[in-house]
Amino acid sequence: MKRVLIIEDEFSILKLLTYNLEQEGYEIDSSMDGQEGLDMALENRYDIILLDLMLPSCDGMDICRAIRQEKLEVPIIMLTAKDTEIDKILGLEIGADDYITKPFSPREVVARIKAILRRVRQPKSSNSSLSDGEVIMVGNITIYPEKYEVYVRDQLIDLTPKEFELLLYLSRRMGRILSREQLLHAIWDYDFSGETRIVDVHISHLREKIEEDTKKPEYIITARGFGYKLEAPR
Repeated sequence: MKRVLIIEDEFSILKLLTYNLEQEGYEIDSSMDGQEGLDMALENRYDIILLDLMLPSCDGMDICRAIRQEKLEVPIIMLTAKDTEIDKILGLEIGADDYITKPFSPREVVARIKAILRRVRQPKSSNSSLSDGEVIMVGNITIYPEKYEVYVRDQLIDLTPKEFELLLYLSRRMGRILSREQLLHAIWDYDFSGETRIVDVHISHLREKIEEDTKKPEYIITARGFGYKLEAPR
């Protein structure tokens, strides 16, 4: 049974989410306090976290940041009444996987959770031999899909599950221009045209980790008006 942590201080929303997710077969833990919710997230193992932005004692941004600083890769969906572009970008830049604006329908939340959980993969141990399994090489980047490892100039780099999936998807379609909509559907497994900014933010994060100069990327190339492609440096 998948285990979900809901950190939300509005009782009516918490009750609504708990009821609908329990009906879908999820095990629910919850907190209406930010600090308590953070402690629960750090002390227990969850498959996904629903995290409100505005909370007493510790807000959602700080909680998300603290979880990622502890290297926990649990998917996080942020819930907020704010609907500005900057709020969405800030939430994603500190490590949130998705972002849902209030008011929302329980069906949408359930659909987003299922989409993320379908895509989540647990990284394997990095102690196995580097010669095992499939190897993809793109310039100075070496990808080991079966071990969820990526090396750049022989250095192992730290990627989130979404960043890894995005890089792997691009690498298996080398030289092909892929639209934001294609990437959104392939990596996040849903199609909301208004959410394609999620793709841009994750591309930006990925470039920071694999490119020598993010202002002049050599690997992930922007096709203006279309999307992105991965290619080896010339």
